Amino acid sequence: MDIAIEAAELGEPFLWRISDEIKEMAPKEKELSAEELLGVAAYLSEMADNLGGNLTEAIPQKLEKNAAKYLAAEAPKEVHHTMKLYSGSTTGLIDDSVHNRIAGKLSDAFFAHFRYQPQPSEVNSWRNSLRAMCLVFGHAELLDHGVLLEYQLPQTSKRLDCLVSGRDGQGRDSAVIVELKQWETCQEAYGDKVVTFVGHGRRDVLHPSAQVYQYQCYLQDGHTAFHEDEEPVSLASCAYLHNYEPVHPEALFSARYKEVLELAPTFAANQVEELSGFLKSRLAKGNGELVLQRIEKSQYKASKKLLEHVSGILAEKPEYTLLDEQMVVFESVLNCVSEGFRERAKRTVIIKGGPGTGKSVIALNLMSRLAALGLNAHYATGSRAFTTTLREIVGRRASQQFKYFNGYITAERDAVDVIIGDEAHRIRVTSHSQWTPAAERTGKPQIEELLNAGKVTVFFVDDRQVVKPGEIGSSEYIRDAAQKLGSSVVEYQLEAQFRCSGSDGFINWVNNTLEIERTPNVLWNLEESFEFRIAESPEQLDGWIREKAQNGQKARLSAGFCWPWSKPKSDGTLVHDVHAGSFSRPWNARPNAGHLADGIPESNLWAYDPGGIEQVGCVYTAQGFEFDYIGVIFGTDLVYRPGQGWVGDRNASRDRDVRSSRDRFVDLVKNTYRVLLTRGMLGCYVHFQDKETENFFRSRLERFSV
Repeated sequence: MDIAIEAAELGEPFLWRISDEIKEMAPKEKELSAEELLGVAAYLSEMADNLGGNLTEAIPQKLEKNAAKYLAAEAPKEVHHTMKLYSGSTTGLIDDSVHNRIAGKLSDAFFAHFRYQPQPSEVNSWRNSLRAMCLVFGHAELLDHGVLLEYQLPQTSKRLDCLVSGRDGQGRDSAVIVELKQWETCQEAYGDKVVTFVGHGRRDVLHPSAQVYQYQCYLQDGHTAFHEDEEPVSLASCAYLHNYEPVHPEALFSARYKEVLELAPTFAANQVEELSGFLKSRLAKGNGELVLQRIEKSQYKASKKLLEHVSGILAEKPEYTLLDEQMVVFESVLNCVSEGFRERAKRTVIIKGGPGTGKSVIALNLMSRLAALGLNAHYATGSRAFTTTLREIVGRRASQQFKYFNGYITAERDAVDVIIGDEAHRIRVTSHSQWTPAAERTGKPQIEELLNAGKVTVFFVDDRQVVKPGEIGSSEYIRDAAQKLGSSVVEYQLEAQFRCSGSDGFINWVNNTLEIERTPNVLWNLEESFEFRIAESPEQLDGWIREKAQNGQKARLSAGFCWPWSKPKSDGTLVHDVHAGSFSRPWNARPNAGHLADGIPESNLWAYDPGGIEQVGCVYTAQGFEFDYIGVIFGTDLVYRPGQGWVGDRNASRDRDVRSSRDRFVDLVKNTYRVLLTRGMLGCYVHFQDKETENFFRSRLERFSV
């Protein structure tokens, strides 16, 4: 009884909270929860003693049993289907809704797949939105049609709310995606975004028409039912906001959204007739369950038109031109890919290189050439900022070929012709999170998922860019995993620097100075074409960076992770967290920050959006990018002390993962500053918060003309 009481008290503060909210609990709440947890542990230990057991030994034994029972049992099961929570007819759905069964059926299907219960808010949205949709089906007399609910887009975590299938007036197979929203109000925002209340606050989200049209394009370009055969299934999309009553001035139907509204119309609560007409014009003749079977049996495969589009977009980018050894490696990799397909054998290519050697340039050129050859190539990274920026550059349609390393959990063997893994040092142990469905917990390492999914895999890696404890990618690790799975391995080393004004020496000097690697470059000559300067104050550093930006060059200010990272204020502006004397600036916006004021880029676009000049970037938003000039505030989490060398200070770090990394702390922080100091192609400016560290750097500078 005591255990039950203590456990109930422990669970109370977490009731209805999602993962991100738990992380952001107030320190006092966390302290009280920790006390309750210790209370539960004490009672458990006492009970174990009374039963003659040893809790310390029992816990790891139980974990091993669970792994054997659940993970091992599931390991042989390859997940080949696309998840959906409901598949049936419109009449069946109407009947389930009328008898109040539909939310329960979806909840049961959700639990069967994910092994945890859906949030009450999601269950309520199913109940309310599907009741409204069923009324439309009845009004439009769509009673001989197929319907899919919560249908997962192949190789993504996105789910369609509702897909209705049937035949159009000419008897052709047809389907319509309907995005359902419970919104009651919204405001205009930038681009294709609107501001509305989601979860526990106002957030910038895609306009419903933009969101559902993305889903339409994804299926048309990547789902064989919609692009193969002589008569593919015709696909359209719309959004239905069944609680939304338009007001003046109207935000949702503003002229700024005219283009996307024409591509995928949005219907408000008072537009049932218009929505019914839209659906009937595309699904007039029913027979929808047969069409639904065709859709469910089809596979994910990039269309030829999509591959041509991706190739064309990248080919138009002059900044991706290959030089010297980059071209040699590019041609060699193409030859390896060709041999792999000719011999029908798995091939793994590993390209190693430090900052500025052109790894990403080669990777993007490979993506373009392989797509032009009609091969389904994916460009995958472990960086949210890097992938998001690439998606922004290539545009909405091509972006579906740009993935994350954790996107291949359920992929079939050889599902993708070529996976290009850029920034492969960011590969993690597994792709699982606490929210990964039980059906998808294969127990495989993330590297095995990648190697399994790609017929040919190409990895670009810098063994010294690991900056987080959970990232384990290295050339040795990838090589061992590939050989274990029977894949032949070819390796290339990039040597020449194409960043830092072509200077190999600057990178080597940084490595030597941070004692990461012994190199001949002990001193840096200030007369070199690459500009390295030490600022006396953060204000001076900021001024130098802004001057470069005003002259049309790409410049950003960054810093070590030595300050807290706050949520935006209620008006969407950012808190000035980075303080150094009289200087203060905000960090780049947090991921999933909610509503941001005009001119403030999302976290993932800090490096790309011009508005990023107003914030200080951290290593996670800067890694993988190149600037003309980079400014670095060198914090006190890593200091140099004569007689001791480099010393790490955990108390000065605000990076929770790195701070808890025990004996790896100093190495990870060294890698962090190595990444930041080497982001510039033309120059690097630094301000040191610690004077002894600054003096050490100054002692390794010289000035002479050759």
